Amino acid sequence: MRSHHVSRVISASPDAVYEYASDIDNLPRWAAGLAQAEVVREGDTLFVESPMGRVEVRFVEHNRLGVLDHDVTLPSGTVVTNPVRVLAHPEGAELVFTVRQIELDDAAFARDVAMVEADLERLDQQVAGQAGVRR
Repeated sequence: MRSHHVSRVISASPDAVYEYASDIDNLPRWAAGLAQAEVVREGDTLFVESPMGRVEVRFVEHNRLGVLDHDVTLPSGTVVTNPVRVLAHPEGAELVFTVRQIELDDAAFARDVAMVEADLERLDQQVAGQAGVRR
């Protein structure tokens, strides 16, 4: 199993990036690689329609450390843990997402990495736009 770290510097404060990205209702706006429709809540469990089918998502509790780790239970039942961090950066914030090659051939893994890169670009546009930064 391989891992690939995708990062994106965003011209907004780490707090602004974390608050936007941790808001479950914002997932479909920026995380198309995970959520292609509104999030469905069933108790404490979240379900989303993703490119992989309907998946269950569980995020770590809201925290002050910028940790956005989440487990995704695939339709196969496999649980994928996605480490995600929002870090302070001299130009604002840096979001680092670790993509792991689980149940993916090399071509599918490359597509997964590309989807995460596109997701982080959308997140950048959303958060920087809210902060009044022109792109």
